Amino acid sequence: MSAPVEAGAGPRLHAEGLTLGYDRRTVTEGLDVAIPDGSFTVIVGPNACGKSTLLRALARLLAPKAGTVFLDNQPLRALPSKEVARRLGLLPQSSIAPDGITVADLVARGRYPHQRLLRQWSPDDEAAVTRAMASTGVESLALRFVDELSGGQRQRVWLAMVLAQETSILLLDEPTTFLDIAHQVEVLDLCAQLHEDEGRTVVAVLHDLNLSCRYATHLIAMREGKVMAAGRPEDIVTAELVEDVFGLACRVVPDPETGTPLVVPAARQRRSSLPDLSA
Repeated sequence: MSAPVEAGAGPRLHAEGLTLGYDRRTVTEGLDVAIPDGSFTVIVGPNACGKSTLLRALARLLAPKAGTVFLDNQPLRALPSKEVARRLGLLPQSSIAPDGITVADLVARGRYPHQRLLRQWSPDDEAAVTRAMASTGVESLALRFVDELSGGQRQRVWLAMVLAQETSILLLDEPTTFLDIAHQVEVLDLCAQLHEDEGRTVVAVLHDLNLSCRYATHLIAMREGKVMAAGRPEDIVTAELVEDVFGLACRVVPDPETGTPLVVPAARQRRSSLPDLSA
C-alpha cells in the first residue's frame, strides 16, 4: 500500500516552509508540519485559521506559494497524480455523488487509481471493494442509491470509497460536519479502528476539541495560520493553550470515560468578569 522510505528520512508525509493562500490572501507563511507515521493526527483551531487549507496542500489540491510538501521523501508536486492517489486517500469536506449512482458503484470508483489501459477491473479490485464495504458496514446498502441514504450512511459510503483505494495514509476534511453526535462518534470510531487495526496513518480536520482529544494520538493546534502546539493531547492541551488558540476561558479536566483532556468552558458569569485579553 505504500512506497519504501529511506531509513532516517523522517515522517512519510511532512511539509517545510509552506506559504499557502488564495489569490492575494495569504493563509499560512513559512509553516513546518510533520505527520507522525501510523498516527491518528487531528488538526484543530478556530474558523479560518488554515486547517483545511493545510490539509488541501497535503493532498496536493492546493499548490503552495512557497515551500514543499514531501511524501516518502519526494516532493509531492513531482509525483504523477495516479501515484499520489495510490498512496494518499482523501475525503474532501463536501462530497457530491452523481445522480442515480448506487453505493456499490460509488465505492468501486475508489479503484480508479489502480486502473490502467491494459489492466481494467480485476479480482483484486473486487476484493478491495468488498473489504472496504465490510470495514465501514455498508454491505447491506450496496444496491441502494446514494442520494437515498441518511447523512451518517452517506459518510460511511464515502469512507468506503476512500478505503477502496487501499492507501496507507487517509486525509479527512471535517468528516463529521452536519452529523449528529451519535453519527460523529460512529464515524470517528471507524477512523480509530482503521488506525488501530490496520495501522493506517489518519489525518483529520475536526471542529470539536473534546472529540479530537478523545480520538487523536497526535494533535496539531493552529491559530492564524501558525502551529501553536503539536503533540499528544494529554501533553499539550491546557487551559492556557485553549485560551491562546480559541480565546475561551475554561478548565481542562480528565474525561471520565477515557482520561483524555476534557475542555469545560467557564460559566458565562465568570467569562464576563475576566479581563478582555484581545484589547
